[in-house]
Amino acid sequence: MKNQIASTVATQIATFFGCGRVPKAPGTAGALAALVVAYFVPVSPWLLTAIFLIPGIWASTVHARITGRKDPQDVVIDEVLGQWITLAAAVHTRTWQAWLLAFVLFRLFDITKPFPIRRVEKLPAGYGIVFDDVLAGIYGAVVMQVAGWNNLY
Repeated sequence: MKNQIASTVATQIATFFGCGRVPKAPGTAGALAALVVAYFVPVSPWLLTAIFLIPGIWASTVHARITGRKDPQDVVIDEVLGQWITLAAAVHTRTWQAWLLAFVLFRLFDITKPFPIRRVEKLPAGYGIVFDDVLAGIYGAVVMQVAGWNNLY
């Protein structure tokens, strides 16, 4: 019973409450869900990241073990965290242009995985699942900061 509850909680967090179960582009669905939550929850994306980071690593580890896959496609808590990190660099503005740029930048870095993101994927269990997207989020946040300093959004 206790293991079943832990497995259920881990699956809910790892799939970000089912967002990872969409049939096409679950990572994109997770990133979009992160934007929706950030829009409606009146706290900093940094705080959301801090709240979900450790549970996200745990949940990703448990869910990967349950499914028997190193990085299950339905795990999207990593995309959620990375998207919040990129978005955090634009919290001073809530324009649709800034939010669109944050979304595009995060997805670009998440998909292309510039150095050393691919290496970070090799970390064990949930650490590898989550930290590659955290790093993609940091890359996105840096570009958002530079774009903001240059009034590009």
